[in-house]
Amino acid sequence: MAAAVPIQLPAVNVEAPKRSIRPEREAKHVPRRSRSAATRNAPISPTTMRASDTPSDAPAVASGAATPPSMASEMRISGEAINARPVTRPGEVLEVVPGLIVTQHSGEGKANQYFLRGYNLDHGTDLAISVDDVPVNMRTHAHGQGYADLNWLMPETIGGVDVRKGPYFADEGDFASVGSVHIGLIDSVPKAIAQLTAGSFGYRRFFGMDSARVGDGNLLIAAETAHYDGPWTTPDDMQKRSALLRYSQGTATDGFSVTGMAYANRWTSTDQVPERAINSGLLGRYDSLDPTDGGKTNRFALSGRIAGTDDAGAWKANAYVLKSQLDLFNNFTYVLNDPVLGDQFHQHDDRLMAGANASRTLDGSFANRPMQTTFGVQTRYDDIALALSNTYQRTLLSDIDSSKIGNVRSDKVGEGSVGVYVENTVKWTDWLRTTVGWRGDYYRAHVYSLFDGNNSGDVSAGIGSPKFRMVLGPFDKTEFFLGAGYGMHSNDARGATTTDDPNNPGNRLDSSPLLVRTKGAEVGVRTRTIPGLDSSLSFFMLNQDSEILFSGDAGDTETSRPSRRYGFELTNHYRPAPWIDLDADLAMTHARFTGFDSDQAAAYASLAGYPQAQLGNAPGNYIPNAPALIASAGLTLGDRTGWFGGLRWRYLGSTPLTEDNYFRSSATSIVNGRIGFRDANGWRIQLDVLNLFNTKANQIAYGYGSLLKTDSLYKLCYPTQIAPAAVCQTGVMDTVLHPVEPLTLRVTIAGSF
Repeated sequence: MAAAVPIQLPAVNVEAPKRSIRPEREAKHVPRRSRSAATRNAPISPTTMRASDTPSDAPAVASGAATPPSMASEMRISGEAINARPVTRPGEVLEVVPGLIVTQHSGEGKANQYFLRGYNLDHGTDLAISVDDVPVNMRTHAHGQGYADLNWLMPETIGGVDVRKGPYFADEGDFASVGSVHIGLIDSVPKAIAQLTAGSFGYRRFFGMDSARVGDGNLLIAAETAHYDGPWTTPDDMQKRSALLRYSQGTATDGFSVTGMAYANRWTSTDQVPERAINSGLLGRYDSLDPTDGGKTNRFALSGRIAGTDDAGAWKANAYVLKSQLDLFNNFTYVLNDPVLGDQFHQHDDRLMAGANASRTLDGSFANRPMQTTFGVQTRYDDIALALSNTYQRTLLSDIDSSKIGNVRSDKVGEGSVGVYVENTVKWTDWLRTTVGWRGDYYRAHVYSLFDGNNSGDVSAGIGSPKFRMVLGPFDKTEFFLGAGYGMHSNDARGATTTDDPNNPGNRLDSSPLLVRTKGAEVGVRTRTIPGLDSSLSFFMLNQDSEILFSGDAGDTETSRPSRRYGFELTNHYRPAPWIDLDADLAMTHARFTGFDSDQAAAYASLAGYPQAQLGNAPGNYIPNAPALIASAGLTLGDRTGWFGGLRWRYLGSTPLTEDNYFRSSATSIVNGRIGFRDANGWRIQLDVLNLFNTKANQIAYGYGSLLKTDSLYKLCYPTQIAPAAVCQTGVMDTVLHPVEPLTLRVTIAGSF
């Protein structure tokens, strides 16, 4: 039997965020050594910073050997590159991911909306996000499946971000069909940091961070407090508090860490409003139709990870426990359902989440060729209390009028899952590497419905997902990639057991499957043939059996047809000099439903004679809010000391808002800028200018029916119903939007001690 021969993988230096801001996504250079043929053909690594660029006082992040990328769209981005970008809110740091747009439509404490590869990912349905190996996505959530709130994240604590796209990786499970973003944290800082930011619309933020040697490791502490009103007529009055305590020893490959986090936030939100209300003068652009919308939330997490290497290979494990709570008040349809007290509703989510993951990588050989095999297991359990109720100014509707329904549904849910995977990589030649993997997932949930026993029950499901990746090259600093695989995402467990309409008991509903299949494939190329320029191009396709969503707003399941998406992503990063950095990304996607929507055709026919309700409801194959074009570009200037600055542009093209494409959003083009000065001692002053050109655009837009008391249709429905019931239940179809904040200034003063 052949002796084990470990695969020789190039070391990747993971860069931590530094006080001095440097350009983004700089190419990593391999360590200097003799110029052998093997060195000249070293695999291309899309890491962001060279080891030689790391100043001696940079914050420390666990680092170690890492495998080269196995897809052209796979990359690692340094925390320094992330913090070089001006952003309005924490979740927008994820826009360092090429082709990803992050928006907000409802206050400063609610999870962001995400757009990637032709998907409106809602609050995270098919984008898996983790921080320090702890999943952020919440399954069976009161507001939306995969709800991924990052408002608690302090960007200065980010050490790096690992990006993957597509269902080709065996260690990626639920919510990762379109992509995954893994955020790593720093372990220490060389000096204490104190930072104060003040700006337009009542923005105030204080951030502090320090670390100390304790025993053989580092103890890191960070905290922030922030307030923001926004340009809204009804101020957001956001009150946010976050804290982090972390102890670590060693590195990511040989060491351990224990991390505790705490977060609390409360806010008032100006939700999206109908365009007709702005055009008619009923509302100003920053007005609200229900000034009592908003919410409060908290999150407390404790996690630990450990990893090691030995003669046989490597191993790692982590575990976490998380307690979170959310109370959210929204009114998206105004007076469509209740002409007197309005349509505000309350969503409550209170959960305890615990999980653990472990993997073992073995070095070996196959046919005298280097081989690695990884086995892994991932477990998670959520104990959830959920409720949906109708409210008026945050008061239960039935407490105001006993004839009205207050509590819509309340549930206790226990949901557990186990995922196992195996992945085998063989380096057949210096220019051919293949990875074959398989993943199996098993889910089981118990739903106890407090108000309707017909919606209680047990449900379970299992699914297997094969994976494949292949790398050819490098040939003249160019590599070619191929990936294909099956993936999945889970649905809300309540949708899998619900048989009665919570809003109309006795009206039977079809339950939805607990797990949904996705299938994808991708080919790509990455090259550095032009000195200083790192470019990649990927062509992808992704099919989904159904885009079933549990509607937290209604308490039941919304089903849709299968869908198909295909497109390409082009990313470019150019560094012509150490003090100048440029990047430009373009993503285009064709997204359509497949088949014919007979239910939508019937709904369209039922609205005949009432164009205000019928327009936009014709059957079609367009996927609402699926972006066809996303683009971004950036210029960053500056060195470790002295003046620095930059400009960033991001573009979200027009998208269909209804299946028939009658309503479309307008394109959004925003430019942000930064200028500042830093000295050799770590002191820094900077000015961020958000929406530099004061562009009048929308964060997000939707197309659906709602009702205002000024609508002509209102008089046909209330107090005496003249129009057909289907028309009054649909309301006036319109574009409903949430505007981008106008020109905003923020000044930051930071010091090191």
